[in-house]
Amino acid sequence: MAETGASPLPQTPPARSPLARAEHFIWLTARVLEQRRFAYHFLGGGADAVETALAAYRNDDEGYGHALEPDLRGPVSQPLHTGHALRVLDAIGRCGGQRVERVCRYLTSVSTADGALPAIHPSQRGYPAAPFLPIVDDPPSDLLATGPVVGLLHRNEVWHAWLFRATDFCWQAVESVERSHPYEIEAAVAFLDSAVDRPRAEACADRLGRLVRERRLAALDPENLAAFPVAPGYAEGEHHFPHDYAGTPGSLARAWFTDEEMSRSLDHLATEQQEDGGWPIRWRQWAPGSALESRPLVTIEALRTLRAHGRSLG
Repeated sequence: MAETGASPLPQTPPARSPLARAEHFIWLTARVLEQRRFAYHFLGGGADAVETALAAYRNDDEGYGHALEPDLRGPVSQPLHTGHALRVLDAIGRCGGQRVERVCRYLTSVSTADGALPAIHPSQRGYPAAPFLPIVDDPPSDLLATGPVVGLLHRNEVWHAWLFRATDFCWQAVESVERSHPYEIEAAVAFLDSAVDRPRAEACADRLGRLVRERRLAALDPENLAAFPVAPGYAEGEHHFPHDYAGTPGSLARAWFTDEEMSRSLDHLATEQQEDGGWPIRWRQWAPGSALESRPLVTIEALRTLRAHGRSLG
């Protein structure tokens, strides 16, 4: 940019509260969508602006693509992108109506033979994707992709033919979990927290909570992480903590942890904020662009989790 000869305006040092530091980080690094989401959740911004930014990722098939989920690049619609879009709509109170009816038609079109969602649809082939997200010609149904979507739709009282078989798949998958890993458990919780059959959901959650503790799938002491093994295939240091399972006090997973354990977990989350104001990503980093785009997402979720549990953001 050409110099004008004018002296640059002095910059006011950012305030040091966690929220102010995070705001500086968001304006410095985030995509427009995450800027709008941050403004909605923390600065009194409107839902329309979030929805307008999200629409840029929507395709003609009513799914979402264009690296909305940063670890999948390229324009094509994918279940993981579309689930991400539904989470954004849910968070701003817009997960309903004709827009979600159209999304359900897309979900129907990419479902497996048993009516659930694959993690990655084969249309991703030819576009960059994280190496831990394999692309196969006939992908199986996947709880990680299906559970959170079904849970969101039930929470928003969406009724669509796609939900019947997808819900049956989720119940079968959750009730048959024996040896698992943190992301699968988190997907199960996302389903159970909004499942219509509450006694059945509570019974499933109680069993999963025992499994999490028995298999040390939650790092209960952040100062002694060596005592909690990282799941096979995860990145070094990719631990999961009580707040990862119980993002809100109302989650069924909250009963899995004592008040002291949850407090330590939230203390650890707060101290993870880095000098630039953002939170780190813990999973494997495979490309600079995906890492850069993921950190604002993680930062917004960290702030929302802390606030949901009553922590002051300053």
